[in-house]
Amino acid sequence: MKILIPNTIELALTADVESVVYDIDEPIPAEHRDAEVLVAWHNSASWLQEAARALPDLRLVQALASGADVVLGAGFGDDVRICSGRSLHDGPVAEHALALILSAVRRLDRLRDAQRDHRWDEEFIDEQSAPGTRAQHTLAGAAVTIWGFGSIAATLAPLLTALGAEVQGIARTAGERSGFPVHADADAAAILADTDVLVSILPATDNTADLFDATVFGALKPGAAFVNVGRGATVDERALVDALESGQLRAAAVDVMKSEPLPASDPLWDAPNLLITPHIAGNRPVGAARLVDDNVRRLLAGEPLLNQVRP
Repeated sequence: MKILIPNTIELALTADVESVVYDIDEPIPAEHRDAEVLVAWHNSASWLQEAARALPDLRLVQALASGADVVLGAGFGDDVRICSGRSLHDGPVAEHALALILSAVRRLDRLRDAQRDHRWDEEFIDEQSAPGTRAQHTLAGAAVTIWGFGSIAATLAPLLTALGAEVQGIARTAGERSGFPVHADADAAAILADTDVLVSILPATDNTADLFDATVFGALKPGAAFVNVGRGATVDERALVDALESGQLRAAAVDVMKSEPLPASDPLWDAPNLLITPHIAGNRPVGAARLVDDNVRRLLAGEPLLNQVRP
């Protein structure tokens, strides 16, 4: 079996297969188009679309991203199994999400601007210590809602709890996950009304497109913060800017956008009280070689694959 590995990551595989490293910016060499397994990491949508046409013997595409939406949209045949990199990014994304949450709550964006201007922000000091606003500047006692409660949320939630936050989730179905209460999507409005910090870890699907719109932002407690480490397609970015400009959102931090790289002319750059990071939350898969090895072994043995999202 031949497996194609991208040049964007080093994978020390132990499986007894022929491993070929390919350049994600170049066409697949003709002599390697008989590959049966393709590992995808940082590939463009256009490259994947071409790979779908150029690899007739392909049996498995193993994405290393936690969401396989780009691979799913590339046009691979129905007989090609597609697996995601779910769980590879739990630690890194949870860590970055925590950093963004703390940045939004503590308003590090505003303090960084003051440093750039060589200005001691006396107004911020007074605001932070005022009895009426003090609670907005800490996670202690804050109601944090995580929309999209999977393995990343299960890693993030205890970190927030350790800092005194009251954590709950929203997902397609209600229940308890990893010891935290999770509410159904249908009950979101009631949950948002008491939310101080809303965190999205949702994937990009037809059902989540522009989910975070003016209605959702309007349902939040006035002055709440919003953090997105899921997918940019889930946010109505005009509604996000409007919510920040009106003060309905006190602050926001996003690691994902609809257009990446974000064009210099995009209104998000100039939105008030918004921190932007360039899609780096899960930029280093942890345990990728082990996952690929395991799924190759399972494929050869005819066993169910891990993280299979199609078919």
